[in-house]
Amino acid sequence: MTTLPRPTTTLTADDARRIALRAQGLLGAPDRRAGVRGVLRHLGAVQLDTISVLARSHELVPYARLGAVGRKAVEAAYWTDAHAFEYWSHAACILPIEEWPHFAFRRRAYRDRPHWHHELPDGAYDQVIKQLRAEGPLTATELGGAKKTNDWWDWSGAKVAVERALMYGEVVCVERRGWKRVYDLAERAVPAALLHDELDDSECLRRLVRLAGESLGVGTRADIADYHRLKAEQVDAVIADSGLVPVEVEGWGKPAWADPAALATPPRGRHRTTLLSPFDSLIWERARTERIFGFTHRLEAYVPRPKRVHGYFAMPVLAGGRLVGRVDPAREGRTLVAKQATLDGVKAVPAVAQALVEAATWVDCTDVRVERVDAPELREPLNRELAGLLG
Repeated sequence: MTTLPRPTTTLTADDARRIALRAQGLLGAPDRRAGVRGVLRHLGAVQLDTISVLARSHELVPYARLGAVGRKAVEAAYWTDAHAFEYWSHAACILPIEEWPHFAFRRRAYRDRPHWHHELPDGAYDQVIKQLRAEGPLTATELGGAKKTNDWWDWSGAKVAVERALMYGEVVCVERRGWKRVYDLAERAVPAALLHDELDDSECLRRLVRLAGESLGVGTRADIADYHRLKAEQVDAVIADSGLVPVEVEGWGKPAWADPAALATPPRGRHRTTLLSPFDSLIWERARTERIFGFTHRLEAYVPRPKRVHGYFAMPVLAGGRLVGRVDPAREGRTLVAKQATLDGVKAVPAVAQALVEAATWVDCTDVRVERVDAPELREPLNRELAGLLG
């Protein structure tokens, strides 16, 4: 077992919080010239999800950092000029195309996988590759059908085959069309200089551990492993050679690692005030969110309605570098509806109002209506603040 160096740097919990915010692009001036592509490279991964309330999560992530960037521009930034690819990272994620070689370890693991949930019909794989070579890019429906029945997980043979080919790296998702994946051969979609699996597992893992540390700023082993869903032993095998440095964070009670560049410059600058997607990489890991922000958040979309506490798609509100509340939004025509709002006291009222109005403007709403506030005494102050902002 590798002997790890002892930490020589001690950070306060506030230091760690600010470092994490800056690493995630939520402290300091946003790089508007780099735009959405800059956000993707900075974060290393942007999670995809089917839920769309205000917008889909991969749109909400750059919005949280850049403000009201055009939604069509977000999609174009991801999918044009072979800039990104979709693959399994933290979950299904959009990833910078230059990281294609570093997921070779995962593609190899899928190729060696002995058991699958779906049976692959004889000949289906070769048929999908042949059809894509002749006609691509195509959706699963165009390849022969996405599902056999209306059951969500009852995939057709073509869908099983093309998803297997995506995992193997022979096929790439080149865009989402009406939320359907559009597939093409990797040989056409990935730049030739990147289209290889030459890096061994250690080199891949070392790069992803380093990237996770840079994207987090500072994190425990579990934080770093979770970012690209690596195993603890995979992180342990390479972290000493990753370029990250061991640090101690007051109150964390666990060994931590930091990006040396994050330690070199004090994290200062303007804090963003915004609604956050529950799938935003700042907060997607619950234990880390609780440790850094003292804020417990759980996505309740899959919780039965009577058991929901904060709502279907409650979005945390970030302001002043802290999580000051949450809002469960909806849209009715051109009205953004806060179905439920939870605020951390009266001091949070201006920030929550600001976040709601900015989000409303972004999705082309002209009004905001609050249906329920957990603390009834804050309902009137919130409505007054909203009225002032909406004019």
